[in-house]
Amino acid sequence: MMRHSRARLFLRTATCVVLAHSIQLARAEDIVSPLQDREERITVTRGTASANGVTNTTPGGGLMPRQTAAKTISGITRDFIAKQSPTTNALTLLKAMPGVIVSSVDPLGTSDRMNVSIRGLNQTEIGTTFEGMPVGDRLYYSPFTSEWADTENLGFVDVAQGSPDISAPVYNSVGGQINAGLRNPSDHFGGLIDAAGGSKATNRAFLRVDTGRLGASGIKGYVSFSHSGNDNWRGTGGQTRDHVDTRFVKEWGDGNRIAPFLAWNLVRADLFTNPTLAQWNASGDSYNYAGNYTFGNTMYQKFHFYRRQTVMMAVPSNVALTAALKLSVTPYFMYNHGIINGGSVLNDDNVFYGNRPAGPLNLPYSVNGQTTVENVDPYTQFSAGQNAYLTWTRGHNTLQFGYWYDYFDHNEATSFAVADFAGNVANSYGHAPVLTADGDVLRSFDGHIIQQINALFISDTLRFLDNRLTVNAGFKDVMVSRSATSLIPGSRYAVTANDAVPLPQVSASYRITPNDQIYLNGTTAFREPASINSYVDIFNVATGKMSSTHSTNLRPEYSISEEFGYRHYGLVNVSAAFFNYNFTNRQVSTSALVNGTPETFSLNAGGQKSRGVQAEVGLRPWHHVSPYLSGQYLHATIDNNFARSGDLLPTKGKTAVLSPEFSGTIGLSYDDGAAFGNFAMTYVGSQYTTFMNDQHIPGYGTANVTLGYRFHTLGPARHPQVQVNLINIGNEKYLSGAYGVTPNARTIRGVYGTSLAGSSPAYYVGAGFAAVISLSTGF
Repeated sequence: MMRHSRARLFLRTATCVVLAHSIQLARAEDIVSPLQDREERITVTRGTASANGVTNTTPGGGLMPRQTAAKTISGITRDFIAKQSPTTNALTLLKAMPGVIVSSVDPLGTSDRMNVSIRGLNQTEIGTTFEGMPVGDRLYYSPFTSEWADTENLGFVDVAQGSPDISAPVYNSVGGQINAGLRNPSDHFGGLIDAAGGSKATNRAFLRVDTGRLGASGIKGYVSFSHSGNDNWRGTGGQTRDHVDTRFVKEWGDGNRIAPFLAWNLVRADLFTNPTLAQWNASGDSYNYAGNYTFGNTMYQKFHFYRRQTVMMAVPSNVALTAALKLSVTPYFMYNHGIINGGSVLNDDNVFYGNRPAGPLNLPYSVNGQTTVENVDPYTQFSAGQNAYLTWTRGHNTLQFGYWYDYFDHNEATSFAVADFAGNVANSYGHAPVLTADGDVLRSFDGHIIQQINALFISDTLRFLDNRLTVNAGFKDVMVSRSATSLIPGSRYAVTANDAVPLPQVSASYRITPNDQIYLNGTTAFREPASINSYVDIFNVATGKMSSTHSTNLRPEYSISEEFGYRHYGLVNVSAAFFNYNFTNRQVSTSALVNGTPETFSLNAGGQKSRGVQAEVGLRPWHHVSPYLSGQYLHATIDNNFARSGDLLPTKGKTAVLSPEFSGTIGLSYDDGAAFGNFAMTYVGSQYTTFMNDQHIPGYGTANVTLGYRFHTLGPARHPQVQVNLINIGNEKYLSGAYGVTPNARTIRGVYGTSLAGSSPAYYVGAGFAAVISLSTGF
């Protein structure tokens, strides 16, 4: 037993030394480009004490890795990721970070129909990159993190709360940037098997095979596959997901590296309802879609689902052209085909195709001229591009110059499928649509948009006083061209938008001691309007009138932000920052049902100011214990009155929507190499959901617990372990965020006396309790 303890102590000490050396070597590079160039430096080998990459070296139980950039950055490592439920996604993993609010809708973390906000700015305002490529939906900006990687393959996730990296290929990052990367392949042949089950019929299987180094080539890689399924935690229906990750790495010489990866993902999920406050107060989490069909019931669960298939690939590469000049280039490609459906009723004799009468339809399964239909909303997207930059270092000066090009194509056209008297449709994917009397496919909109991005940046970093003082200045110019067409009768055929946005930024940091740093920065960022609905007209098929017109006043949202922060690393690790934002053309995304189908829109809320302070504290593992504490205070106000219906809502000085004043997390981790566990309790304060502050959701708190044990290697099974994850252990009943915000919930008189009718926001219902047990082993 003493021999095993000494061996374990030696391995931990060696790992700490290697990690510290890697951090020291990477420090200068991270100051220049902290998010774009970071990779997971922990390689799983046969010597590690766990098969899933846990080293128990990161402060706060994996919640506070060392940062050196002159900006606020928080992150998570394998020490935390590996101890969460294997069903979860990358964004859910970030809920403990200061300023990050996760509006989860299912406790397992499997659903992509959720929302994440940072400092009061939602996920449509947060740039997301994975392995150096832009990910998520290019037009709606939803991250779709289940597509990125299985949690067993995630090496790290970082969040820059206010300052996107100048070299990052993003164009919606006024709220900061989230960057994630894969684990490194193992040097030796082997792999990992993980099987999980739990409440709500949760089942998941994962298999990864590492090739090890392939002969004298120096190439190493892995391929993994997973399948998961579960019932919805409320209502009926469920979700299935299949996923493949593959990554190979070739390194040679001094600083040369090529690491291609490919991911394939297929998910099909039945949707959750998003109740109004009145519906929530009346029914709680019992307000759901119906499991049984009756004629005319558009709330039948089988009508409301989405399916999305994704292929994404990239080849992140770094080449040392000379001792002083390095080239970083990431070519990438991404393909998505999805569908999101709803339900409605058509009047056979009173229906419109655009602004043109479309009947009589003479549909089957009709009662008194009414026919129940499934609304079909399929879309196809593909994007391709490259992001490249040169880094030249001479003495105390580092100069970077880069170019990013991205091409994006999006097609989306709705249709309707007739439901029989049992609620079944001939085809839910648009292959058996309702036709007009003239033989056209009946649609509420039919849009196509092409987007091209050209961006140039230059950044210069100078170091003084024996590299203790670092000063950086950079400038980026992003040129966005969008061209949209609509084929619906009565709609505007073509809408174009061209923007060139200058983005200067400056920063400085000073290393007071090897473990103490202060920094300040000034950063600009922008976001293009979200959703194809900003450029394409949508018609109500029952009236022939536009239910949504293309926007004429949407300009890119622009932010100017400043941060001042301090970091200390040691046994106790501290990071704190003050921040201030000024916004123009603040774009607030909202969602609503149009013809029974979920649609996303942008509202121009004008100017906004946001300021506050965030902090996090984490203890380096001490007697196997690592506590963690994070928190944020936020004060966000609207600068102007909101224009509506020819009048103005008196919103000036009101609190910005979805901006809780206080939020925070308390965490505690224990890991002695065999037994392990952690606890995390998160609190989110109350949030307004209308510009007029006449409706809000109360504050809430949730807590998660992990318990596990690692066994000794037994034959081919390396470090087998059992792990139990308990999510929302108090089974808190709460609303976790707004699915769709509105200007005002109650009828109010405008500045000029007009009576402006109110409309209630819709909400995400917070995830309930779930338990997941997983068994895993390396081989």
